[in-house]
Amino acid sequence: MGKRGKKYEAARKEIKPQPYMLEEAIPLVKRVKPSQFDETMELAFLLGVDPKHADQMVRGTVVLPHGTGKSKRVLAIASGEKIAEAEAAGADFAGGSDMVQKIQEGWTDFDAVVATPDMMKEVGKLGKILGPKGLMPNPKVGTVTFDVAKAIQEIKAGKVEFRVDKTSIVHVIFGKTSFEERKLLDNARTLIAAVVRAKPPTAKAKYLRSVHICSTMGPSVPLDTGSLEALA
Repeated sequence: MGKRGKKYEAARKEIKPQPYMLEEAIPLVKRVKPSQFDETMELAFLLGVDPKHADQMVRGTVVLPHGTGKSKRVLAIASGEKIAEAEAAGADFAGGSDMVQKIQEGWTDFDAVVATPDMMKEVGKLGKILGPKGLMPNPKVGTVTFDVAKAIQEIKAGKVEFRVDKTSIVHVIFGKTSFEERKLLDNARTLIAAVVRAKPPTAKAKYLRSVHICSTMGPSVPLDTGSLEALA
């Protein structure tokens, strides 16, 4: 890892080596952020699960009450009247097989994909393109559905997906440093509660092994996990 800048090191010295309550951590992260731009706020969870076992995978979605501060470009892959329904709901792009072909030719200028079940045979051809980018529609997270309007509106409203990686960590954004502290607190509580509720029944170890909060360029702040478990 390269040497950190002076502003980062100065910010890190502001953080005590102790777990913070969420209500204390959010204003601290906002105050010590080392850059002038509007940084993204993120939560990182180290979970007591073994993702190598299918029954210990942690995955889900949650709509943040105040959004993420980022406008997502949504692509809807549908057929018939569902294309017009998607457009009316706010989809940035909508179509059928033509969109599949366009993606196969290299186009990926979108942030989320919603597909109707009848189009999944076509969408399945895009697995090697969309899968590595985390954009493949999945019924488990509500992006494969005939209710395309609801799916699109939720994404536009601030729906985020979380998924444990192979190191048992979940990284999720929940707002911007420019947000009011109250809005960041609402978003963080909503997200934490969703991750806690997603605990697999087969996970027997301590579930929230550690949780940290940080901004894009700033140092992380450890949170008190005991208080967080009570949110759900």
